[in-house]
Amino acid sequence: MYNMDRLYEAVAARGPVCAGLDTDPAYIPPAERRRAASDAEAVLSFNRAIVDAAADRTACFKVQIAYYEALGGAGLEAYAKTLAFIRSRGCLVIADIKRGDIADTARRYAKAHFEGDFEADFVTLSPYMGMDSLEPWLSWADTKGKGAFALVRTSNPGARDFEYLELREDRADTGGGPDGPSQARRLYHAVGDKLAELAASRMGRHGYGALGAVIGCTGREEARAIRERYGGLFFLIPGYGAQGGGAEDAALLLKEGNGGVVNASRSILRAWTAKAGEAGEEADNAFAGEAAREAVIAMGDSIRAAAAKTAGSRGAGL
Repeated sequence: MYNMDRLYEAVAARGPVCAGLDTDPAYIPPAERRRAASDAEAVLSFNRAIVDAAADRTACFKVQIAYYEALGGAGLEAYAKTLAFIRSRGCLVIADIKRGDIADTARRYAKAHFEGDFEADFVTLSPYMGMDSLEPWLSWADTKGKGAFALVRTSNPGARDFEYLELREDRADTGGGPDGPSQARRLYHAVGDKLAELAASRMGRHGYGALGAVIGCTGREEARAIRERYGGLFFLIPGYGAQGGGAEDAALLLKEGNGGVVNASRSILRAWTAKAGEAGEEADNAFAGEAAREAVIAMGDSIRAAAAKTAGSRGAGL
């Protein structure tokens, strides 16, 4: 069984929210940060509170390694302990590491993040060095069911610098033709097509491959076409909340409310600040955890409602 199957089942049971633990020490209640011996210790305690509070309403957690690397060796220890804590609670975790090297280097990266101190269930990868940058990771799907999400169409403004470059190829396969509008085939289409081929060779029980795609939810005008084009790819969907994406944007990238997880970080981690008001200095991790839980529930409910509406529109042929 692939971890992607487990993720599909987690979405079905708990909804499509992926809670991002991109934990800046500044996001932690000041009283908790003062009590901790170090910022790394404060981050770990805060993360544990968020996970304990929200685990039953999240499909998975995503941990961005840069926030921990910035704190040095103690930060990486907090990173490792955060991963272990999430997995000890029976939850799936995505290590957001965006690796993209080849050969022995890629194999060492895969070993580092699929076993030992930094073991995660999924990783994020950058495939723009070529498909041989992905292959060393795939053997871990075969032996341990591990999964990966490769960057395809991201949510940052700079995505248009390269990902949207038009390829000099026949446009017919992207919806163009003598009787319909012509749509350019972009660089991200070429990457996504290659990923779909790789995923098809490791297809799970729910119709998704062990290799998925990172697809930002800030481009509604093309979301339907992307979802239809990559039916066998499970999506990691960033861009929700602080980056401008909303429930309807995210829902267009799902299939009947599944087939992807929607990531949010700041809106969950900092939810306590909107509730604390004048008592902000007295807020603790338990308070922050409860606020995060409420934010996760509200986000999940909004996306499910939008997904139901989207499914109805598709069924009506709209």
